[in-house]
Amino acid sequence: MINAKKIEEIAKQVTDSIPPSLKSMATDFEDKAKSVLQSKLSQLDVVTREEFDVQTQVLIKTRAKIADLEAKLAELEEKISAS
Repeated sequence: MINAKKIEEIAKQVTDSIPPSLKSMATDFEDKAKSVLQSKLSQLDVVTREEFDVQTQVLIKTRAKIADLEAKLAELEEKISAS
């Protein structure tokens, strides 16, 4: 669900912005930043891109099926009213 690579990129950007005098603490800070970000992101109610894409395809198929059924219903209603 959470893209670990993105979290690492964000943590690295934060670490890179630290002044050289504080670089000795950068590794520890990066690990803690990753941990906090992963923890907070896991609490969000989000889906992965893969899950989103799968549901998009399901929705497309469902809409096509509904359109088919609406057309068949209209055809049946027309036959009934013509009788």
